[in-house]
Amino acid sequence: FHKVGKLAATAVGGGFLLRQIASHGGYVQTDWKRAEKSVNKAKRQIKKRANKAAPEINNLIEEQHIVISGGFVGDFLLRLAS
Repeated sequence: FHKVGKLAATAVGGGFLLRQIASHGGYVQTDWKRAEKSVNKAKRQIKKRANKAAPEINNLIEEQHIVISGGFVGDFLLRLAS
């Protein structure tokens, strides 16, 4: 799986690079408002499906996220002070 992962990462990165070059050269134009609308719609659908599948897990993750964020900030401040 390691070789497949490298190949996939190379393909995605190369595709992104080619897309950027084509965009910069004027060959490809992106409708960013439409792209943003599609992303927001997909996020809403994912959130709905996740809440339907296991709402208790989502609540647990949200609670843990707050704890992890607080730990990160505390660690950052301690390292900053020392």
